Amino acid sequence: MTKELVEAVADMREQDALRLTKEMLASGVDPMEILGAGREAMDLVGQRFEEGQYFLPELIMAGEMLNQITDLAKPELAKMPQVERKGSIVLGSVVGDIHDIGKNIVTFMLEVNGFAVHDLGVDVSPQAFVAAIEEHGAQVVGLSGFLTLAFDAMKDTVAAIEAAGLRDQVKIMLGGGQVNDKIREYAGADAYGDDAMEAVSLAQQWTGG
Repeated sequence: MTKELVEAVADMREQDALRLTKEMLASGVDPMEILGAGREAMDLVGQRFEEGQYFLPELIMAGEMLNQITDLAKPELAKMPQVERKGSIVLGSVVGDIHDIGKNIVTFMLEVNGFAVHDLGVDVSPQAFVAAIEEHGAQVVGLSGFLTLAFDAMKDTVAAIEAAGLRDQVKIMLGGGQVNDKIREYAGADAYGDDAMEAVSLAQQWTGG
């Protein structure tokens, strides 16, 4: 059913995607597996966008579908055991980027694994990241970007954190469909993650959690 869900979202079949989500939750499928399928589907959508098969309306529709799927999964996520908070993490989609599905999955994964997550949302300015790091005493910063236009914004955000004198106190990770090690190096971040579990693993390494 996971593969069916990925295909339903990627093919813009909203009713099928929501029906499958409800059936999977009812049959006891791990909600994190469902959110992971959403992330996989968004990777496909992003690939089709880059190839010119999909356009902005499809991106928006896919995002709305994933938000609905996330809302359905939230009650099951809330039943997972709560643990002592391990560290403070600030994350958001960088300025100019309005995609939040991958970011939302990372937020949930980090919260379930015991981190205090301060999600700034989408289209977040470098100054807003700096203010949040100062306010929450964050140890880890996550910069999300779905499209290639986000790379310069990631670089600018890291530069703003450094200019504010905060770079030494935080570790910065990047995430998004097109991010790789070259982009990490370009932006000046410490690491990047291909998926939400890698983000959790990095946060655990950096905070001793």
